[in-house]
Amino acid sequence: MGIISVKNLKKYYRVHQKEPGFWASIKSFFNRTYYNVKAVDGVSFKIEEGELVGFIGPNGAGKTTTLKVLSGLLYPTSGEIEVLGFEPFKRQSAFQKQFSLIMGQKNQLWWDLPPMESFILNKEIYEVPDEKFKKVVRELSKILQVDDILKVQVRKLSLGQRMKCELIASLLHSPKILFLDEPTIGLDVVAQKNMRDFIKKYNQKFRATIILTSHYMADVRELCKRVIIIDEGRILYDGLLENIVQQFSTHKLIKVDFIKFVDRVKLEAVGQIERFDGLHADIHVPINEVAKRSSKLLTKFPVSDLTIEDPSIEDIIRTIFARGM
Repeated sequence: MGIISVKNLKKYYRVHQKEPGFWASIKSFFNRTYYNVKAVDGVSFKIEEGELVGFIGPNGAGKTTTLKVLSGLLYPTSGEIEVLGFEPFKRQSAFQKQFSLIMGQKNQLWWDLPPMESFILNKEIYEVPDEKFKKVVRELSKILQVDDILKVQVRKLSLGQRMKCELIASLLHSPKILFLDEPTIGLDVVAQKNMRDFIKKYNQKFRATIILTSHYMADVRELCKRVIIIDEGRILYDGLLENIVQQFSTHKLIKVDFIKFVDRVKLEAVGQIERFDGLHADIHVPINEVAKRSSKLLTKFPVSDLTIEDPSIEDIIRTIFARGM
């Protein structure tokens, strides 16, 4: 059995539906119409200790709902859920001290106080010993390079600095499991990379089990070997990221530079042109035709340089959501 075990998890919401207008509001007091929203509809998976798993899907797919059920914030409609040997919805103190849910769009730091004040509050809540508290703050602030801002008001920090301090506040009790819901949302490119580097180091150093949701495929590509793809509350795929790339790589991209201007119409005979400016072209070709089409380019066009690339993970995931598995 994995450190996280989910069997046929379902979470349905009963939602009131009301027509617009004043009289419709009056009518709804006496005769209400309801319908069920299937946020999560029969999800099953297992995660072993130390795994870093990407949990990806479009908006409304059921990612955040699943994480909230795993952390005990929501009660499941049905199914069997076990995390670290506990049933999350019972919210036992021994369980709550072993995980952390970090949501990129939510704040736990006190806005008008320095981060260190919030750290001290969390220390007392999680009953972290003094020596351990000092050690963890020292180690994490050094890794995240925020030693010099821990006594500055949170309101005066940049978004990237606040997110780093949010991480420290969530990791003071050295949780065995991290649920990271969009941890890089709203950050600039440099801050995103710093956050990814930290997550990778934390996973390796402490052997923490991590579930990561993100709309930035760079996060998933750099951090996760295994991905779980969810859409409309159901799992579409659970396995290695590299396998799904191979499975859905039906085309490759040929990037070619020309010595002189070429005719676009003649070039269309090679493949589907994605970009063209006369001296450069990006061409999609079937994967089993790459050698033949490349040879045609080299023999019939004034080529100065040619490279062949696999499709991006973003394109592959977009294809899966559009067409299904």
